Amino acid sequence: MEANTPKTLDKAQSSPIDAKDRPFLEKVMVKGKLGDVFDARDVTEVVYRVMRDLMTTEAADRVAEELADKPAEISDDKALQNTIVDLWKDTNPIVGFLSRVRPPWQGPGIFKIDSDRFLFRVANEGGVQPNVDREEVVKAVFSATKDELSPERIEEIASWLPDHVRKLWEEA
Repeated sequence: MEANTPKTLDKAQSSPIDAKDRPFLEKVMVKGKLGDVFDARDVTEVVYRVMRDLMTTEAADRVAEELADKPAEISDDKALQNTIVDLWKDTNPIVGFLSRVRPPWQGPGIFKIDSDRFLFRVANEGGVQPNVDREEVVKAVFSATKDELSPERIEEIASWLPDHVRKLWEEA
């Protein structure tokens, strides 16, 4: 019977999964060179938290509308069965509430989030390992996010980001 096996079945056939077809957290994990999807989930949540801190509640809600009902990861593990909007909204109820009632952290003052503070917060709040490039991780989250958004939302988010972080957004 083996002699009659088609030659195409004799070779192990596998074609790489196109990046656009990978689940969201796997895109972040691969592009950000992270250890696993749990790290990708955690850092994504922090990047989103800092992004929301820069935006008005209305702008953040428009982003949430577009991210709704899109799976973050296809998995039997309940810890990964979030939708992307679950990551956007923040799993910490206090942080989620505060982000809805305070003004955007832009302009003069001690709470202004510039590019350095943005990247500092991602590295420190996201538990990014010292050997991981924080800009690469941010670009990975940005790239995976942009795959899920309309051109209008992509442009709106860019308008809220500080100079160097906006450049990372545009490069992603």
